[in-house]
Amino acid sequence: MSAAFPLWRSMLFVPAHVEKFVARAHQRGADACILDLEDSVPMAQKAAARSALPSAAGLVSQSGAAVLVRLNQSWELLGEDLEAAALPGIAALVLPKVNDAAFVQEVAARLDRLEAARGLEAGKIRLIAQIEDVHALPRLDSIAASSTRLLGMILGSEDFSASAGMEPVPEALLWPNQQIVFACRRAGILPLGFPGSIAEFADLEGFRRTIRLARQLGFVGAFCIHPDQVAILNEEFMPTPQAIAEARGVLAAYEAALQGGQGAAAYQGKMIDPPVVLRAQEVLRRAGAVAQAGKSGTP
Repeated sequence: MSAAFPLWRSMLFVPAHVEKFVARAHQRGADACILDLEDSVPMAQKAAARSALPSAAGLVSQSGAAVLVRLNQSWELLGEDLEAAALPGIAALVLPKVNDAAFVQEVAARLDRLEAARGLEAGKIRLIAQIEDVHALPRLDSIAASSTRLLGMILGSEDFSASAGMEPVPEALLWPNQQIVFACRRAGILPLGFPGSIAEFADLEGFRRTIRLARQLGFVGAFCIHPDQVAILNEEFMPTPQAIAEARGVLAAYEAALQGGQGAAAYQGKMIDPPVVLRAQEVLRRAGAVAQAGKSGTP
């Protein structure tokens, strides 16, 4: 996975047309805010939400959060959404209900033309694919490799569960979420999400347990719908001081073993070999990225 990818532990949905939510979003501490044009916006308010994007983007980013925009899936609406969202300062577009690579590729091609016509940096606006239907599962690898603009994938728990005829409980969502992680790792993009329902925001301790499991499964960040979830995502997707100290100890022990002509080492009762070293290096990379973002004020 590229170290140049953004560190977005928490991505908070904000209805683009609701001024009071937009005005306060920068206070929530999210690494990114997703200005939503899709599910949280009634059809009668779609045009107003698009018109609000330039001012809303400036408001939600004033404390350093990255600005994302979720588009509608139907081409009739998506074309207008793209025209409105291809703006300076937009970091990525979230594509809902992605079922195949061709959909991502067509959006990317339209973005190419819009950036060129508007004098925007080519390829600057990235894409995140939401997987929300069982028909997409056999195509995860082709979707993940569909475009150089694609930086991550995430399972849309509610829509996916509806398409599978199941309830969005962790036991049912574990396997499809693991497939997301595996496909993202094969393609070298960001695995986003967690094995639980995004709609359940009242049980914060339960949410914390789910996010802790998500980190253990290999996820690096997630969407959320309530401000109270932001701090939990930021904390759980950040390596703990204990994990950082252990990673440093692992690397020091392994380096000492290499200097002594050995290919493995022992550290705190565990064997240290290359896979363990890779995990330790990733822990320190993420910790360093968070620390650097804090210094620069840019998530």
